[in-house]
Amino acid sequence: MEVRSVYKYARISPKKARDVAREIQGLPVSDAIDTLNFTPKKAAFLIGKTLKSAVANAENNHDLAADSLQVKEANICDGPSFRRFKPRARGSASAIKKRTSHIYIILTDEGGEEKAPSKRGKSSEKRPVAKTEKVEEEAASEEEAASEESATDGVEAAPVAEDQVDEVSVDSSQEASDQSPDEGAGVEEVIEEPPTAEEASEEEEQKD
Repeated sequence: MEVRSVYKYARISPKKARDVAREIQGLPVSDAIDTLNFTPKKAAFLIGKTLKSAVANAENNHDLAADSLQVKEANICDGPSFRRFKPRARGSASAIKKRTSHIYIILTDEGGEEKAPSKRGKSSEKRPVAKTEKVEEEAASEEEAASEESATDGVEAAPVAEDQVDEVSVDSSQEASDQSPDEGAGVEEVIEEPPTAEEASEEEEQKD
């Protein structure tokens, strides 16, 4: 919320008052009052009265705390000038202007307003986000394909090379040759003896 206070027809020139008004613009109320109290100028006294009036308006009319207020604007506008004359040589007269000022003080209880981002900024911010999402999706699909390939490789039997087959056959032949004759003693050998003369004659009779 904004609170205003106006001091019209202040008897000071706008040029002198603007030098002091620039010092308090944008400051918290407490800092602005301290600055004006330690500024030895007439403009500081007049602007201080206007500032205290604005703080009183905020507290009494809008129920705002003085600690939360900030000087948003401190403007000095030109007021009407009083024309006076001073006698000069040979009966002439020169004009003198008594200038006045209008002091405007605006207080606010809101912090620094953030500027809304422009359309160009929004478009430039959105584009890299879309690109990153696409890159993440591609990386995820590649990881899934790699995991599937690794699973299939574990299931399939590995092919046996020809060199390995030759080594297996050579090893088996060596083992067979390395066996001693004592190891084959357990096998019964059948030896056929030649038939005797009596048996041979009996066989011939049976055939006849």
